[in-house]
Amino acid sequence: MKILCVSDQIDPLVYTNTIKDRFADVDLILAAGDLPLDYLDFIISSLNKPLLFVFGNHHVEEIRYFSGSAGIPYVNDINQEFRGSGAIHIGTKIKIEEGLIIAGLGGSMRYNQGPNQYTDFEMYIEIFRLFPRLLWNRVFHGRWVDILLTHAPPRGIHDKSDKCHWGFNAFLWFMKTFKPRYLIHGHIHLYDLADVRSTRQGETTVINAYSHYVIDTGCQKEN
Repeated sequence: MKILCVSDQIDPLVYTNTIKDRFADVDLILAAGDLPLDYLDFIISSLNKPLLFVFGNHHVEEIRYFSGSAGIPYVNDINQEFRGSGAIHIGTKIKIEEGLIIAGLGGSMRYNQGPNQYTDFEMYIEIFRLFPRLLWNRVFHGRWVDILLTHAPPRGIHDKSDKCHWGFNAFLWFMKTFKPRYLIHGHIHLYDLADVRSTRQGETTVINAYSHYVIDTGCQKEN
């Protein structure tokens, strides 16, 4: 199974009329935040594959439309127009897609009074909100989770020294406790091809999805 991961930058290799040829063998798209919904719509309509996403700390104007439990947009003001999106929001939610159990935790470390920012303690609370579904997965599927999709990285892995780009200790605890196969994040821009994009931590491969990155899980797609 191949997964197209995107975050933070509208990539000209993705946002092009050749996207179908370049990513024809992709089965699933995961978006790790800071991308406009129009861009996600373009990817969905071009590839006709499911797309799951979390919000980052930018491009969050429409986050209020995605507070429903299903992760799809809704409008609670009849006078307010919203075109919608084919993407499924999984911020503080868990969804099974293409046979993979995928959890989402959006937002960044709190560095000002902007939206979708958390302290480490607040991110622990977001994780605990997932626990009933994680336990269900463990009992009925034999594992907690396969992929954790975040915007920010774990603390000390791919993060930066300024508070805005700190990672979360809560994610380190999540990886140690629930052992996802992958943690896919954005938020950390890469400007050098030599920059580290993939890091192994325990049983988890941490991947920076900046711009775009394709993961081949080595697993056969489930029908």
